[in-house]
Amino acid sequence: MDQIQLYLITGIILFSLGLTVVVTRRNAILTLMGIELMLNAANLNFVAFNLADPQKLDGAMASIFVIVLAAAETAVALAFIIRTWRYIKSANTDELHTLGG
Repeated sequence: MDQIQLYLITGIILFSLGLTVVVTRRNAILTLMGIELMLNAANLNFVAFNLADPQKLDGAMASIFVIVLAAAETAVALAFIIRTWRYIKSANTDELHTLGG
C-alpha cells in the first residue's frame, strides 16, 4: 500500500471517530473535541495530498488555514460553554433550551 493511502485511511478513521462523537454525545465539551478531531483529520488529508506534489504548497497552506480556523472555533466555543455553564450549571446540550427564557 502506498504511503499516501495510509495517511488517507488514517484520516478517514479519525474523521469517522470525530463524527461519531459529535452525533452520539450530548456534552458540549465532548462535541467540541469531536469537531476538533474532524478538523485534524482534514489537516492530515491536506498534508497527505501535499505529499503527492511537494513543489506545490496548496495542502500545507490549507492545513495552516484549518489550524487557524480550529483555534478560533475553539476559543469561541469554549467561551460559549463557560458562559452557559455559569448560567445553567450544565454542559449538556439538551438543556440549552432554557436560555430562551
